[in-house]
Formats: sequence, C-alpha cells, structure tokens
Amino acid sequence: MYKKIIIGILVISMMIGMVGCNKSSGSKLTEIKEKGKIVLGTSADYPPYEFHKLINGKDEIVGFDIEIAKQIAADIGVELEIVDMKFDGLLAALVTDDIDFIVAGMVPKPERAKVVDFSIPYYAGKQRMIVRKEDAAKLKGPEEFKGLKIGVQKSTTQEEIAIEKFTDAEVIGLSKITDLVLELNNNKIDGIILAEPVAEAYIAQNSNLYMPEVILGEESGVSVAINKGKPDLLESINGTLDKLIKDGSIDKLIQEATELADQD
Repeated sequence: MYKKIIIGILVISMMIGMVGCNKSSGSKLTEIKEKGKIVLGTSADYPPYEFHKLINGKDEIVGFDIEIAKQIAADIGVELEIVDMKFDGLLAALVTDDIDFIVAGMVPKPERAKVVDFSIPYYAGKQRMIVRKEDAAKLKGPEEFKGLKIGVQKSTTQEEIAIEKFTDAEVIGLSKITDLVLELNNNKIDGIILAEPVAEAYIAQNSNLYMPEVILGEESGVSVAINKGKPDLLESINGTLDKLIKDGSIDKLIQEATELADQD
C-alpha cells in the first residue's frame, strides 16, 4: 500500500511539472474554435455516465456525460471528437494536451486539482456496492468482507472507499469496470464498489448481481476537468453546465442514459 502511495505522489509530481511546461499565454477557447473541434477524453465503461452501445449496427460511445460534452461543444460552436481511454490515464493525457477536456464522472479531489482545473459540480451520486445474488444474505456491508476481495476501478473515489472501509478485505484494482464485473461473475472477486447509477446499470445487465442496501458514501460532486490556466474555456464550460442544471436537463439526461444502458 505504501508503495502505491509513493508511486501516486511521484506521478502527481511529474504531472505538476508537465503543467508548468505546457502553459500557454494564448486563448484556449480561440484555439479550439480555430481548429473547429474540441477533443473529449473519457473512459467509456461507466454506464450511465459513458459507455459503448451498438446503435443501428454501429458501436457508439453514449451516456449522459457524452450528452453534456456534446452540449459544451455545441455552445462553443465546434465539433466533438471523443477519445476513449483508461480512467487512470486521463489526467496525463489532459496535461500533455492530447485531449482538451475530461468528462468522465470525475470527482475534483485535491490532488487532482493540483494539476488541472475543475468546473462547477454537475452531479453528486451515492456510493454503493454490488455482489452476486447468491451472496446477498451474507455480504451486506464492509464488515462481512474479512478475508474476501473487493473490486474497484483504479485511481477513483471507490478505491479510496475500499482502502478506508474494507480494511479486512483485499482490494483489487483494475482499469475497466467491465473487467471487474467479469471477475465478479467468474467468482474471482466478491464485490465491486460503484457509484449508484453505475451499479444500477450493471445490475440491469446482469440478472445474477445484487446491490445491498448499504450506502458507502456520497460524492461531493463530479466535474469537468480542463488544463490549468484556461479561464476562457472554463467560463464557457461552466456556462453550459449552469444552464443544464437550472433547466433540469441533467436529471433528464441521466434518466435517458440509464434507460439506454438497460436496453438489450
């Protein structure tokens, strides 16, 4: 565990140095408008936030985060390009300008805020866990996981919850939630910690899984991330989010994305 913490500190330190190297005095918003596109970084294994779906025979990345990103692009007046990658690689891609912004259910934790800037929060969700139905009676909360394995997506709030609350369990971190669900279905791990709408979406897709009533915490809110020192872009993104929150669009997008994730 201490080795992981040291590695994490080194990675953050490297990214802080990279931020200093990548600062530009030019307008990021003007640059995006001149290119005619804005590049989104996301990790599309997190329904209903972002996920792959076969639509009219074509694999597409969809979800309420994607709809928010589309609206951000529309308000700027440019096309949206989507780059799908592992969650734990998103911040590095942002500070090296491989992507322009991140919308991926990301919580603006202090260590992340050292290397990137965050928008206003646009959604706060409860933290839950899922287990196999056959284990529902015996695995109701962290205290029942002594000697068992709890799965989390690496570099997430869920990983922190596992370390803090599942002290007698072995924490298994993987980059993709789909891989965690496969491990759970194959009896390689005993549970997974997920944000509530994500847990509900995977249960809808896997009839053998179950969500205990325990609530493991509540997010302070998820936000959009951009590179530091881009106030014009941040102002534009905050304007879009504020509009979507005030007119109730966020709740509608979450509902629609959850229904889409539930479809066969």
